[in-house]
Amino acid sequence: MSEVLILPGLFGSGEGHWQRHWLQDQPDSRCVIQDDWDHPHVDKWLFRLESALEEAGEAYLVAHSLGCLLAARLAGRSVARRVKGALLVAPCDLPITEALHPGQISFGDMPTAPLPFPSIVVGSMDDAYMSVDRLALFGRLWNAETRNIGLAGHINIASGFGRWRNGYRLLEALKTRSGARKRSVSMPPAFAM
Repeated sequence: MSEVLILPGLFGSGEGHWQRHWLQDQPDSRCVIQDDWDHPHVDKWLFRLESALEEAGEAYLVAHSLGCLLAARLAGRSVARRVKGALLVAPCDLPITEALHPGQISFGDMPTAPLPFPSIVVGSMDDAYMSVDRLALFGRLWNAETRNIGLAGHINIASGFGRWRNGYRLLEALKTRSGARKRSVSMPPAFAM
């Protein structure tokens, strides 16, 4: 069974957040922590994510908000081969996030490279951190399947998302898709079509 690495957003996933429930409900999951959830620094957190992936061997990523941008930073890095798939929920748009929380994040530019692993980006029509147009744009840029779940805000506690069972279903769909992809990639040449 592959491990699931949880990547929270700015301020971490507080008590009652669906990612906290995930950590309690899924014995194969763990959070990739950082030193300061109120002032995350991309390079330090990325190093911890890469270390966690090396330790796990291979893993799925379940990210929220700023954690989605951390996952997207793996594109072009050798450790990305260890990611079996990524569920990227309510990614934030850096210019908006920096305007809403000035001086709190050091994340550089928005990542735009295609992700080399299967990904599902989940967003909503009324997320204050990313417009639906930008959600569609980054879904395309990241080469990810994009799912708009309607009026769901930032898909966090404030928008009513505690234990989010549909999130579990989305990860299972991603696991099925990445399993099918791996089988087709590892098929012997004599049987390939």
